[in-house]
Amino acid sequence: MNNAWIRCFAPRPQASVRLFCFSYAGAGASVFRLWHSELPSTVEVCAVQLPGRESRLDEPPLTTMSGVVSGLLAAVQPLLDRPFALFGHSMGALVASELARALQQRGGPEPGLLLLSARRSPATPETEAVTHLLEHDAFVAEIDRRYGGIPKEVMAHRELMELLVPALRADMAVMETHRPDLQPPLRAPIHVFGGDADARVRREDLEAWRPLTCGGFRVTTLPGDHFFVNSRRTELLALVAERLHPIVAAASGTRVTV
Repeated sequence: MNNAWIRCFAPRPQASVRLFCFSYAGAGASVFRLWHSELPSTVEVCAVQLPGRESRLDEPPLTTMSGVVSGLLAAVQPLLDRPFALFGHSMGALVASELARALQQRGGPEPGLLLLSARRSPATPETEAVTHLLEHDAFVAEIDRRYGGIPKEVMAHRELMELLVPALRADMAVMETHRPDLQPPLRAPIHVFGGDADARVRREDLEAWRPLTCGGFRVTTLPGDHFFVNSRRTELLALVAERLHPIVAAASGTRVTV
């Protein structure tokens, strides 16, 4: 798969369904490097790699949602030759939902399911001050206060932080400058996941995704904080596999003509 935007750590050319995965702010495709080992062979995991991180570290990161979605539309189009679903965690949930909306506006193909994790609904007004304009030390301190997730040994290493911060700052700009158009509702069903100890995303924040789809809707909470996607990966992937099963069953032996 020769595509800078998509990393497939374990290609499965015979898989019935593709699962496109979108990471949290500042992170890259490697968040999903082991997911294939806990999902059925009928599912091919396609991890999204935005510019400015990991294998694309030498590229400038994107700072607008329109730029991210535009690049993704071109990148995923050749891979929509079979049924697919989208998974996104935190910022990735917002990007996944916007990609689904763009595909719907184009007339498809559309995802059979959106799996969104640890993110408030875009219909919920943002009340916190923007971070992406802060100077380096203040930016790092504020991101650590809000989310945690940056290992202390990395924060103490100035050179590592100088590699990490540009992508993280750009991702915060993507989220903080985005003004979503939430009409019409998405046709794809949505399953939202949250951590029961996530201080930033409460159950009501997850439920607020409900009006954004005219398909099915479900919320599931798992033990853990904002990064339960890592700490509870096995439990999460068991639920992901369960939700993908009807799509896999319906897709057996079929391909969609793009």
